[in-house]
Amino acid sequence: MELLEAIRSRRSIHEYKEEQVDQKVLEHIFAESAWAPNHRMKEPWQIRLYQDKGKEAYAQVVMESYQRQGFFDGYDEEKTKRLQEGIREFLLNIPHHALIYMERDEDIRKYEEDYAAVCAYIQNVQLLAWKAGVGVLWTTSPYLHDEQFSEAIGLDSQRFKLVSVLQMGYPKRIPNPKVRTPIHQKLHLYDGNEKS
Repeated sequence: MELLEAIRSRRSIHEYKEEQVDQKVLEHIFAESAWAPNHRMKEPWQIRLYQDKGKEAYAQVVMESYQRQGFFDGYDEEKTKRLQEGIREFLLNIPHHALIYMERDEDIRKYEEDYAAVCAYIQNVQLLAWKAGVGVLWTTSPYLHDEQFSEAIGLDSQRFKLVSVLQMGYPKRIPNPKVRTPIHQKLHLYDGNEKS
């Protein structure tokens, strides 16, 4: 697959087949994505991969976070139960959840450089996964900002920043492309000839 083709054809995937991605394929994707640009070669990204029975504990702490954040407030008991079961089932039906996180740097400039590097790493993951026929959804779910969620999965929220959860698996359905904004609406050229 050519690079431009991969960039243009990649889609965010919301529905997955039950089949798991082979572990060697996942390891290849995560390993080769490390060629992302990163300052001082810190390679700040860390990955926790939840799959198989590991998804059950993961789904449980996600549900607890949603409960704390009031996602189910205002519904009667029956509706709340249906919502909770639906979300839990949704999470368990995704073959792999890759939690991407990084260590916090007290220097704000270095922190932002590390965050940018992790985002570049994630985009590499998405493109390499797509080339391998694996779909990814890059999520920034509310529980990533819940300190108790971090602690529940064994990460010190003061030391580590949760960047994203990548939902991964073989696509059941591939969405149609969405139109991109013409670049002349985004690119502003300053070459000394512009009028003030």
